[in-house]
Amino acid sequence: MNEIAGAALAVLGAVGIAGQVMAVRVGTHEGSTTDALTVVLLVNLAIFVPLAAVLEFPAYRMSTSALLSFVAAGLLGTLLGRALYYTSIDRLGASITEPIKASNPLFAVVLAVLLLGDPVTNGQFVGVVLIVAGVAWLSKQTVDGDATLADAPARALTLPFATALVFALEPVIVKVGFGDGTSVMSGLAVKTVVAAAGMWAYLRWRNALPAPGDLARSPNRRWYLLAGLSNSLFLLSYYAALSLAPVSLVVPILQLSPLIVMALSYAFLDKLERVTLGLVAGAVVVVLGAVVVTLA
Repeated sequence: MNEIAGAALAVLGAVGIAGQVMAVRVGTHEGSTTDALTVVLLVNLAIFVPLAAVLEFPAYRMSTSALLSFVAAGLLGTLLGRALYYTSIDRLGASITEPIKASNPLFAVVLAVLLLGDPVTNGQFVGVVLIVAGVAWLSKQTVDGDATLADAPARALTLPFATALVFALEPVIVKVGFGDGTSVMSGLAVKTVVAAAGMWAYLRWRNALPAPGDLARSPNRRWYLLAGLSNSLFLLSYYAALSLAPVSLVVPILQLSPLIVMALSYAFLDKLERVTLGLVAGAVVVVLGAVVVTLA
């Protein structure tokens, strides 16, 4: 019963990812990735901090190592990862960013081999080969379809690859915090507060803080708010799913998000996205590889 509920929550998480990607794509077409990230973080704060305060009262507990792990996760995954993610969606589009981001299990395997000395199983090797082949095909399709990328395809694709790497690192860091007994809501609250503080400090340093009135009057504010709500839905569903079902069930289901994004892009973003059979084929191969790596 728990696994069925976990699987259902994972599907909801994949829908949340897709909703976030679509909202960011539309909102940043004429808007700003900085504004989008700012609003998303504010929405996260408005949801996670009160929930943590209510659900954890009066017994808050978090060890020093757990606190440091969630601080690192906030700066690395929540702030840097999303900044790379949203910028890639804005520049390359949702249909190419999301499948390449889904290759993060490849980086997880490489990190496990390099840092932990883990052996690579036959199943993992097959999954890695599928991911590499799918990403290579996606890269070729992207460059062939955009003449502006032909001179520097590797540099253009750095953003989604960097996103995948950062998102592969975050669960490793967060695992330390949860291993010390920290609750899901407390962890989410801490890493969101840290990311928001980091974003505020960076924009203040650059003298580029968006005025609240400007955000409220922005014609894209509804898309930024939708992205924030979708991202919050993803995080809550994802961590709740992990609390009920094994990683080997939850993570493969989340890899459905690139296919959902492509279907929605084809249906609703025909003016912004060019979804070809080549892109769909590459995305399917990457998703299949990610699922095989996770199960193996």
